[in-house]
Amino acid sequence: MARFEMTTSEMATMGGDKNADIFCEMGLMYATGRGCDIDLIAAHKWLNIAAIKGCDRAAELRADVAATLTKMQLAAALRSAREWMTVH
Repeated sequence: MARFEMTTSEMATMGGDKNADIFCEMGLMYATGRGCDIDLIAAHKWLNIAAIKGCDRAAELRADVAATLTKMQLAAALRSAREWMTVH
């Protein structure tokens, strides 16, 4: 799974902000367990990145996921997104 995540995120980064939909799809993948285990922290991370890059749908979905997370989980998701954005 990590290999898919890295490859997909690298491809999306190459295209700039136009590929926010790819990040949104990654968030949905983790939120629903489509092809992977459900991971709401990872889902929030990718939806947050997509929202930052301009995907309105991701912002709405991010709020839905955030409502299900504990404060600690939300902090971990935000930290993970911030770390990813710093590197990419």
